[in-house]
Amino acid sequence: MSASPPRGAPQIMVVDDDASMRSFLCEYLEGRGWSGIAVPSAEAALERFRDERPAVVLLDVVLPGGMDGLAALAELRRMDRDVPVIVISGHGRTATVVQAMKLGASDFVSKPFNNGELEQPLIQALRQRQFSQQRAQLRQEVLAGSTGSLLSGAAPRMAEVCDLIDRVAETDVTVLVRGESGTGKELVARAVHARSQRGDKPFVKVNCAALPTELLESELFGFEKGAFTGAIHHKPGKFEFANQGTMFLDEIGDMSPALQAKLLQVLQDGEFSRLGSKNDVHVDVRVIAATNSDLERAVADGEFREDLFFRLNVVCIQLPPLRERREEIPILIDHFLKKYSVQYNRPLIELSQPVVQLLLDHDWPGNIRELENLIKRAVVLGGEDAIQKELQHAASIARRGMVATALSPVERRPVPVVVGAPVAAAPVPVTVLPALPASPSPGGRYSLKDISRQAAREAERELILRMLQQTRWNRKETAEMLGISYKALLYKIKESGLDRAS
Repeated sequence: MSASPPRGAPQIMVVDDDASMRSFLCEYLEGRGWSGIAVPSAEAALERFRDERPAVVLLDVVLPGGMDGLAALAELRRMDRDVPVIVISGHGRTATVVQAMKLGASDFVSKPFNNGELEQPLIQALRQRQFSQQRAQLRQEVLAGSTGSLLSGAAPRMAEVCDLIDRVAETDVTVLVRGESGTGKELVARAVHARSQRGDKPFVKVNCAALPTELLESELFGFEKGAFTGAIHHKPGKFEFANQGTMFLDEIGDMSPALQAKLLQVLQDGEFSRLGSKNDVHVDVRVIAATNSDLERAVADGEFREDLFFRLNVVCIQLPPLRERREEIPILIDHFLKKYSVQYNRPLIELSQPVVQLLLDHDWPGNIRELENLIKRAVVLGGEDAIQKELQHAASIARRGMVATALSPVERRPVPVVVGAPVAAAPVPVTVLPALPASPSPGGRYSLKDISRQAAREAERELILRMLQQTRWNRKETAEMLGISYKALLYKIKESGLDRAS
């Protein structure tokens, strides 16, 4: 018989057919502030385990009755795959040890043993159990509150976004989600879908910037056998998979004009034709589009169809950047710490107040995605040092950028010095205009629109080059700072000839 266990002490089950060993082990456990549950057989152990769920099991291999210790170990692990089981035995044969470990034993201790040989495995097992329970609780919290954490509405502008999501979800209208890269546009689309009458139907996502036009068309609308070289069988498109559900078109601003016309037909009539087919396919799909592009400017430049823009922009949900909703940063930190602790099977860490303040003060050019990556790195590496180094590096880049921006192009350009020449007055900064076209258009006129486009291209090239230099030609980081996709940046680098400058 054991004494009354300390209140709240971890319970450790002792399974051994030797009464004196059971008594010794229970006294040993209670002397260290733990609670012992003594049982003489495997059958009794399984019955008590179902009722009491101890934190750790000390299990002898040789037990009386029809079930030995190894069979009991297998059954215990079936009942609770996370329970640590320390196998103890006076027969320390290698085959027995190997079989116990294969069945999921956390450790093996041979009899006779001293207190020190048992204490460390017990401490490790209790830590393992505590970690497993914490991970299970975190998993439930993450699954139950993932959308709520990321769309908390803690900031006033996000409260308006959440209210708008609730109001449009049931209406089945087309929605355009706008905002900088990394602000959570896909999450908004999923929230609208989940709260709509189509919530139990498919949610299909297509990134329009990730594929060239030909592949994107076959991805969206499918193709018939023989439609092109390599089309050896019929393939339905994503719109067919999304039938009765929701289609999320991310980066809609990067869609080519030819595909825009086909998408417009789907929005107007709910039908389209597969590549290589003469027949129409009818679908019932709600479309949610997202972009970080200036679609109004794209319409004015003739790069985006005006009629498609009006079709998509029935309801617009504008997501503010993270720097304008700093109230949500602590909520997001907590969510990502829990999420990646579960995902990567790492202990839950807690950030110090100085580091949290650094996160609150950061401008977040990459928005929530940048914050998520920082927290993920901290969880994987097991500490907050990675966050401090990254933010200090970002602050250093920002300071250099501010100094460079403060200087005009003329001030940044080195001025040649001729020995003995009189000192000239400082040059007056001037605005450099793009060169006029080599020849005017018919009628002797220059096109203001062409000149504007040329000026925009030159300004864009200058900005991309400056950002690439600041990031030491880290293209991924540059794309995040500019708020465009990585593939779009690579295209612009090649288009402007900067690939030859690197």
